[in-house]
Amino acid sequence: MNSKIPDVSIINYGINNLKSVSMAFRKIGKSFKIIETPEEVIEAKCLILPGIGAFGDGMEGLRVRGLIEPIREKVEEGTPLLGICLGMQMLFSESEEFGRHEGLNLILGRVIPFKPPQEVNIEGYKVPHMGWNELQLPEIVSTKDLTRWKGTLLESTEPGTDVFFVHSFYPVPEEEDTILATSVYGGQEFCAVVKKDNISGTQYHPEKSAKEGLKMLNKFCTLYGI
Repeated sequence: MNSKIPDVSIINYGINNLKSVSMAFRKIGKSFKIIETPEEVIEAKCLILPGIGAFGDGMEGLRVRGLIEPIREKVEEGTPLLGICLGMQMLFSESEEFGRHEGLNLILGRVIPFKPPQEVNIEGYKVPHMGWNELQLPEIVSTKDLTRWKGTLLESTEPGTDVFFVHSFYPVPEEEDTILATSVYGGQEFCAVVKKDNISGTQYHPEKSAKEGLKMLNKFCTLYGI
């Protein structure tokens, strides 16, 4: 592979949080490049799909740049891909945000909204969910089964670790075994980390989650020899 290809290639589709993600990889000593062409996607050895904003706008940004099929092809080839926040949501089949929108369909499932405040009788509950919340093992597994996180970006993370969220929607995977970690907001348990083969996704922002978040990004890279 061309030695000039960076450790990670961060996909720009018009509405990303590129600066904070780039700075995070710089802090952990990884080289990076902002990419936005199909050719750059095809060349990449590790893809990062960050994002903020609406699902439909994000998918349109990928479509107009011709990036959807190249991303799918790279994943099929085994290239590691990490989706962050909106980037994680777009890994799924579809979203209910402002209508129905098709996603990358790399992981089966749909993206749904949090319940509106008038349906949740909890003081201080607001949408969007913004702030620090704990990561936990899903209820479908024993809280003592830490082997579920082995070989993932959470391998060096303890249940109960706080990470930083900003979102109004969250994914519901069809296959429960793709759910690595959950969190709870307003009495609603939701998928916070997902993994399927070479695809990983975090609903929170690891790049804004202090030392613990940087540790997760570094672990993701080292898992793939990056």
